[in-house]
Amino acid sequence: MKACYPGTFDPLTNGHMDIIERAAKIADELIVAIMVNPDKKVLFSVLERIEMIKESVSHLSNVSVVAAEGLTVDLCRRLGASVLIRGIRAVMDYEYELQQSTANMMLDDTIESIFLIATPELSFISSSVVKNLVLCGGDAEKFVPASVNRILKEKIHGNRSGF
Repeated sequence: MKACYPGTFDPLTNGHMDIIERAAKIADELIVAIMVNPDKKVLFSVLERIEMIKESVSHLSNVSVVAAEGLTVDLCRRLGASVLIRGIRAVMDYEYELQQSTANMMLDDTIESIFLIATPELSFISSSVVKNLVLCGGDAEKFVPASVNRILKEKIHGNRSGF
């Protein structure tokens, strides 16, 4: 089974890594798809996010990284993925993901959505929380892979005027 895990990943967190590592055990091939959303204000370029994710998943032989825009079901069709992986942290994530998955089913009922529940100790982590933590002088080492933490500090502390 080929699966796709789409997201913004700005930046990649340990919560994302947990979902990626667990999904990689389920899927024969897992594609982490950085989805470009013009409505989202991002800190990292697509190329920076690709590099961060590639470095963080290098120990997983069945995981690759791509960037795309548009509908995730269209991307899945292009990639030959029959499954969309989504992480759920809280009830509000479920409500959003239910809406998205229902719309995706209407667009292409051959692509299934699989929800992976966040590991409890990682369920509060979001990219926004991580960025705000570092912006306010905190260290995100417990929340992101080490390489991401280094790049995140450089990016934010090199840009004191904000995102």
